[in-house]
Amino acid sequence: MALLCHGSGGRQTGSFRLRAEPQRLRAGLPPANRASILQEIFVTDTTLDIIAIGNALVDVLSPAADEFLAAEGLTAGAMQLIDADQATALYSRMGPGREISGGSAGNTLAGAAMMGARCAFIGQVAKDQLGEVYMHDLKSQGIDFTVAPREADIPTGRCLILVSPDGQRTMNTYLGAAQFLPASAVDEAQVASAKVLLLEGYLWDPAEPRAAMKAAIRMARKAGRQVALGVSAVFCILNHLEDFRALVNDGDIDILFANEEELLAFTGLEGFEAAVAALAPKVPLLVATRGAGGAIAVRNGERFHVPAEPVARVVDTTGAGDLFSAGYLVGHVQGRPVAECLTMGAIAAAEVISHYGARPEQDLKQLIAARLG
Repeated sequence: MALLCHGSGGRQTGSFRLRAEPQRLRAGLPPANRASILQEIFVTDTTLDIIAIGNALVDVLSPAADEFLAAEGLTAGAMQLIDADQATALYSRMGPGREISGGSAGNTLAGAAMMGARCAFIGQVAKDQLGEVYMHDLKSQGIDFTVAPREADIPTGRCLILVSPDGQRTMNTYLGAAQFLPASAVDEAQVASAKVLLLEGYLWDPAEPRAAMKAAIRMARKAGRQVALGVSAVFCILNHLEDFRALVNDGDIDILFANEEELLAFTGLEGFEAAVAALAPKVPLLVATRGAGGAIAVRNGERFHVPAEPVARVVDTTGAGDLFSAGYLVGHVQGRPVAECLTMGAIAAAEVISHYGARPEQDLKQLIAARLG
């Protein structure tokens, strides 16, 4: 069995930036035409492949029986935001755990960097031990992370993840310093230097980082770069449905990542096929994942599908969608065909659900080379 979440991509032979008047070229064009322009006009002036804005969180993972979840009033497989007091109380009752740097966008970049992509991260940590751990983890993987830590009056965020015997993860997130990422932390030159700007939907909730993400979108649009959005979770969509729909309808999103449940929430429809049919014409590249059912991508009206990669045993589904996005985006910036991008995402997702934690433990580049050549 294998589980997949998120993805999207296309065929390039180099960096893809509109040479002149990117706003005029985009304006008024239907998504299919925008996608064609993005696929056909190339330059080679990028120094980064992917720059991502997301929650800088440290994951604390611990096995948990169903009885423990019930006693805590938690729904298996769900994600909720908690405050500092709740985080302290739940942490005190959790069993022995592992602390691993996480956050959705950070996980994606970690996987992408392992596959050879040049990456940068924009997120907020505090001047505390977990903040130092998080910064070191990203930088040690060659990921640019230049946002200065804030004073530790509000600690670095953390996600308390309870892993059920069947591998389902129940996430309890205290955002901490991550929710205070200022717009001033977004460097325009750095955004303009990346082929793709990836936005983490989780971070749309707090007002300050939402403003930072909107600023980054404007910077990317000015430079003619592609913008990808991972909607992250159903609750994110329901809380900000009109905002997310406006981003798509206004042509600000080139690549939309969603799993099946998120796709249904985004469209308000009940059937997967109906939701794909409704949303695909509105975005140049749509990728939807269906757990063990694999993943699809729709570009310019053409649909692609790959099955999930086989996994001997699902240990922990934390980061499955994040690593799928990593594999897909790396294939995308490398100029691979859509089907190969989907397969790369499936390979990365399969690796990460075979062990605890959302960061790869095997060499993803070697796994992909063995599978695709």
